[in-house]
Amino acid sequence: MPASRFWAGKRVLITGHTGFKGGWLCLWLEHLGARVQGYALAPVTNPCLHECARVSEGITGRIADIRDRDAVLQTVRDFRPEIVIHLAAQPLVRLSYVEPVETYATNVMGTVHLLDAVRRTGSASVVVNVTSDKCYENRETPEAYREEDPMGGFDPYSSSKGCAELVTSAYRRSFFSREANGKPPVSLASVRAGNVIGGGDWADDRVVPDLVRAANDGLPTVIRNPSAIRPWQHVLEPLHGYLLLAERLWSEGREFAEGWNFGPLDAHSHPVSWIADRFVEFWGKGASWQSGAVPGQVHEAHFLRLDSSKARGSLGWQPRWVIGDGLKNTVSWYQAYRDGADMRAYTIGQIKTYESTTLEHSHDPA
Repeated sequence: MPASRFWAGKRVLITGHTGFKGGWLCLWLEHLGARVQGYALAPVTNPCLHECARVSEGITGRIADIRDRDAVLQTVRDFRPEIVIHLAAQPLVRLSYVEPVETYATNVMGTVHLLDAVRRTGSASVVVNVTSDKCYENRETPEAYREEDPMGGFDPYSSSKGCAELVTSAYRRSFFSREANGKPPVSLASVRAGNVIGGGDWADDRVVPDLVRAANDGLPTVIRNPSAIRPWQHVLEPLHGYLLLAERLWSEGREFAEGWNFGPLDAHSHPVSWIADRFVEFWGKGASWQSGAVPGQVHEAHFLRLDSSKARGSLGWQPRWVIGDGLKNTVSWYQAYRDGADMRAYTIGQIKTYESTTLEHSHDPA
């Protein structure tokens, strides 16, 4: 588990703090005692985790665009972070077909702006750049992707994440691997995670949020690709990996400054239909789904799995919740929100439950 004795008092910059993963990460870091500065656009969904879990109560946040080079630089100069975790992104495959230029500007040049601000200021010792499992050149085969496999991407979103990986590699080798201009080396790593689920995600074109919206309306969810296989995991699983990696980057530096996969065990890569069936079971009355085409359907990968053996072997990272447990906790989060619970306390409570979970090695029922 992340060590509170390490994180307590650390100055941590989180880009994308108003998003789904960013909100969970900020709450966890606050729980660990870190001093967190957020940088992101205003939330793009209503409702959103940032508002309903009152993420801003425990951090300092700046609403600004990662595409604004000057604003990024000024924020890094003013806050002088010791650790940076870069989550700001345009995260949706289907939207990237509608807004390809904005997707590349955010995911590629936004990464450049952040890394260059780190280069120019010299305060940060550790940077973790969050990309995506979709950064790999997808061969549509059942084999899991390893960190050394080539970058690629069919659609603008996926290829933008492959580009962000190349940018990360170039900055690491050109600027951060040695002392430059009187500034110490920076330990820079990239991380790639599977399809995350968890409470507080209301994005369009994601299976669980679509299921939640339809269940609340008493309507069946139309699922466009029920046989597609994805590496499902609760959002706390990869965040756990990012925090462990940041600790090792701090203590051991360049040995860990490379790409890392954080995906579930092979047994937890399931088709979308499996997730939908379990969701209906856990939610109860009002939840259902059906297969069907949706307007504007575009190319999407059918097979996508990650090999995370390096993280398990070198970092000691292990998934702690089987996907069935992760989905149960996700459903309970949304139902608690529906019933008017204090979602800040509820979300932090799920983080504490995750921290106390004994490593689970069993398999989900088929």
